[in-house]
Amino acid sequence: MMSPRESFDVSDVAKGWSLRRQTLEYTGRPLLMGIINVTPDSFSDGGKFWDAEAAIEHGLELARQGADLLDIGGESTRPYSEPVKPDEELRRVLPVVQELASQTDVPLSIDTSKAAVADAALAAGAQVINDVTGLEGDPEMLSLAAESNAGVCAMHMQGTPQTMQDAPQYEDVVQEIYDYLQQRRDQLTDNGISLSRICLDVGIGFGKTHQHNLALLAHASSFHRLGCPLMVGHSRKGFIAHVLGDKEADRTAGSVGVALAMGTQHVQVLRIHDVAAVRQAWLLFEATRNSQS
Repeated sequence: MMSPRESFDVSDVAKGWSLRRQTLEYTGRPLLMGIINVTPDSFSDGGKFWDAEAAIEHGLELARQGADLLDIGGESTRPYSEPVKPDEELRRVLPVVQELASQTDVPLSIDTSKAAVADAALAAGAQVINDVTGLEGDPEMLSLAAESNAGVCAMHMQGTPQTMQDAPQYEDVVQEIYDYLQQRRDQLTDNGISLSRICLDVGIGFGKTHQHNLALLAHASSFHRLGCPLMVGHSRKGFIAHVLGDKEADRTAGSVGVALAMGTQHVQVLRIHDVAAVRQAWLLFEATRNSQS
């Protein structure tokens, strides 16, 4: 068994992610996936974009700020959130996907674990299925992903949103999640999903303690040896407040700091709320790092 803590070579870093109708190239700058929560109970924005019109305008603003993808979700997966029925999830997200597909060229991702929702969103213009269950939550999802030629993101989660933060335990969090993502990668390719279409996500905050999250972030580059683009979704999550020692602290600056750290580890995709802040921080970070006197 390969240890994820073995040193990786930059040649291991995947250089592109094939979506349904295009390929996103990784050139050294993290690709920014802007978050659009069409939910009344998101942990981060409290239903601010619950209305379809507000969600659409928010998506267009994220595109103007430089988002490389837009991730649209109609079911909160915060700890202890309640599941949403497919019809209600579709009612929330479909108008947003349809309108954004007609108004922007930025590729769209549907954040769902339900094949029926993913299928309708793909028909409406989405190019990516972003599934927090690693495409395990719905038995129809694997075949849909394979037949649709969509890009997919498979995430690790211990338990379910209703149980994941009760008492998450690992003997070796980095090794165990590496092994899981390797298994999911192989299961996806065995079911006809090409490696170039697979992105992998360690699942920050999904069945992990604060220390588990920090360990995974510290070793993010180790996961490059799985041969797929990596996604990290750390934005505004609780471990940031824990490190800052203030539960009420604004988490924007902390989210930007983690984004820069992930960029230096060649993480290809960052799922974030604050697109403008992260993009500007990375541009200045690169300009000062590469400037010749």
